[in-house]
Amino acid sequence: MRVLVTGGAGYIGSTAVDILTTQGYEVSVFDDCSTGHGDNVPTGITFIQGSLLNRSEIAQALKGCDAVMHFAGKSLVGESVEKPELYWSVNVGGTRNLLDEMRVARISKLIFSSSAATYGEPEVLPILESASNKPTNAYGATKLAVDAMITDEARGHGLSAASLRYFNVAGALKSTRGWLTERHNPETHLIPNVLRSTPANPVKIFGSDWPTKDGTCIRDYVHVVDLIDAHIKALNSLSKPGHEIFNLGSGGGYSVREVIAAASDAIGSQIPFIDSPRRAGDPAVLIADISKAKRVLGWEPTRNLEAMVSDTLASFG
Repeated sequence: MRVLVTGGAGYIGSTAVDILTTQGYEVSVFDDCSTGHGDNVPTGITFIQGSLLNRSEIAQALKGCDAVMHFAGKSLVGESVEKPELYWSVNVGGTRNLLDEMRVARISKLIFSSSAATYGEPEVLPILESASNKPTNAYGATKLAVDAMITDEARGHGLSAASLRYFNVAGALKSTRGWLTERHNPETHLIPNVLRSTPANPVKIFGSDWPTKDGTCIRDYVHVVDLIDAHIKALNSLSKPGHEIFNLGSGGGYSVREVIAAASDAIGSQIPFIDSPRRAGDPAVLIADISKAKRVLGWEPTRNLEAMVSDTLASFG
């Protein structure tokens, strides 16, 4: 089976490319390298540098492929608030182009990297796939729109698809070419920012009076290797037309202070931090219910917070 990995030059996509290749899949990569890095793509892999907004480039990338893992898209919440038109154009319009070209090429298997941002601020925890969707930003809204589009494509044209919704990805993969890790600019993720904290620029804890066990927000994390394992299991589960949605996560969540403590243990000294006021719109707890993925896909995470932190630290060199 040949799998096209869109966004395959990025952090998560390049990890997918490496693991798929290691497991014997043939792989093609499609990425515009606006946030990805061409040097993430292994030598010998078919790599088309192109845009989701260009259907002829998508068509070229799909040649010879049997399935698609779709990671490409814009993914910064803050930027989505400032530039909603960019997110609707790339995430929704670009995926529309991809689905149309997949139909032309008669490719009927799709795994979509969705987001738990589709749920917005949850009414019930942990969050089930059946929870109401009330995204609070354009990023979450565009992911939800794509999920709806995939559902219609499955119903109308026989697409077999799965959307995987998750909050925070962390960790790194040590490949034969070195570490595949986060290389974002700017970096918005907590774990790499905690590990880079210094006395001159300490990491900020936004609120220490939340109604949680230690007063700090609790978030769901999943190791990037576990995440890709779920994508491959979902790909192998596709057997008939339809669209399934699965939550992925740790199954329990970690507080900001727990992340800082794990990072301090990994470094061997206390991570500098300062308590700051709450940020408007931050929920106290965001945790996904992953029981469906366990039951249907036979997937559950095997790497804990300590592994996410230690792998990220090791990848810094």
